[in-house]
Amino acid sequence: MLLTSLLILVYFYTTIGTMKSRVIVSDPSIMSGTPVFRGTRVPMQTLIDYLEAGHSIADFLEGFPTVTRKQVIQFLEETKELFLATA
Repeated sequence: MLLTSLLILVYFYTTIGTMKSRVIVSDPSIMSGTPVFRGTRVPMQTLIDYLEAGHSIADFLEGFPTVTRKQVIQFLEETKELFLATA
């Protein structure tokens, strides 16, 4: 759980102001700026909560069909790249 939360923090603090995510958007007009998967109203935090609880990506996608597997994988890849760049 701690590692997942750490990755998320790295993702946000590195992404804000330095690069635009291809899959996550934070817009004040969408859920008051809560970071969501682009084109949806599904908070990125929901994916993190699912993974931390031991659920699979497939479980998440089943519960949130507006998010694509490609978006989830891209988010994880972006997060990994940012984490490795700051390590």
